[in-house]
Amino acid sequence: MSISKLQIQHLRNLSEVTLTASPAINIICGENGSGKTSILEAINVLGLTRSFRTNKARHLVQNGECAAVVFASIDPMAQGLKQSLGVQRPVEGEARIRFEGADIDLSTLAELIPLQVINSDTFLLLEGSPAVRRQFLDWGVFHADKAFIRLWRGFRRVLKQRNTLLKCGKIDNSLRQVWDCEFIAFSEQLNRLRIEYLKLLKPEFETVVSQLLGEMDIQLGFSYGWDKKRPLDEVLASNFERDLRQGFTGSGPQRADIRLKVDGHNAAERLSRGQKKLVVSALKLAQGALFQRMNGRPCIYLIDDLPSELDSVHGEQFCKVLEQSSNQCFITCVDDSSLNAFWHPQTELATFRITDGDIVSPM
Repeated sequence: MSISKLQIQHLRNLSEVTLTASPAINIICGENGSGKTSILEAINVLGLTRSFRTNKARHLVQNGECAAVVFASIDPMAQGLKQSLGVQRPVEGEARIRFEGADIDLSTLAELIPLQVINSDTFLLLEGSPAVRRQFLDWGVFHADKAFIRLWRGFRRVLKQRNTLLKCGKIDNSLRQVWDCEFIAFSEQLNRLRIEYLKLLKPEFETVVSQLLGEMDIQLGFSYGWDKKRPLDEVLASNFERDLRQGFTGSGPQRADIRLKVDGHNAAERLSRGQKKLVVSALKLAQGALFQRMNGRPCIYLIDDLPSELDSVHGEQFCKVLEQSSNQCFITCVDDSSLNAFWHPQTELATFRITDGDIVSPM
């Protein structure tokens, strides 16, 4: 997967920006506030119809305009083809997605543009809530198994219905058994897919971690969202009165979590800021490597302010891992000289300098 040409209109301070991208490494440099992160944001809109910085379209769309628009020529299946993709994100209403002249839905778009973002929010994989880690996990399962999206939607429907009944305060026993049966069926299938995916991800993660952090022992574990020593029907039955009082289902795959430990301790509490950046980046890079191995095509990486939190040694190692992969990378930095020495002379490298929302010139 790669983007060969990108056109951005009316997104933040980017009135009209066009760039021809390298299939490998793209460096976007400029002062703070120049618009370099907005280019990454535009690519995120292209792949997901939304920003990674805000949920509100009015903050994304340029003042005085009714919509932001991102167009690209892409090669989604890595077959040497150039196909057109466009996303319009209006201030009000739903996004419109067009691929090769036809409307497509969000799940189809997500398959076309497998995106990985590494920015300051990526630290939440260690420091944030379990929901952040479930989202990371489910991105991988979605791309690994076509059954996932159907199971996930079915589970969300059943969970919503069960929670609605709990909030009513009284549930007929026969009705409860019907919904519990469906809940358990979807839960066990979702849990199986997540466990299978993590088994595949672990060796990829261990490989990348060893490249970035040497011999540090970091364990990647999984919590079901309920006591795995007990069957889920027994857990639901024993927790029913508590669920009824609280008005929601307290156990199940909606409570699943990934656990990262260093020498048996919570990684978030043991690692330095720079080490945390390398660990969360290793998770993302490992996920991309597994995606490529399973699907035969690379991901697109959006890496905001790569040099921050890293010393020169680890920055260089990070860049080596990136160029050894076949992923297309868009990397922002204030000063590209901080990265120039890290790339192999044969790496396909494009550098763009942006000032006040305009590409000054490719370098």
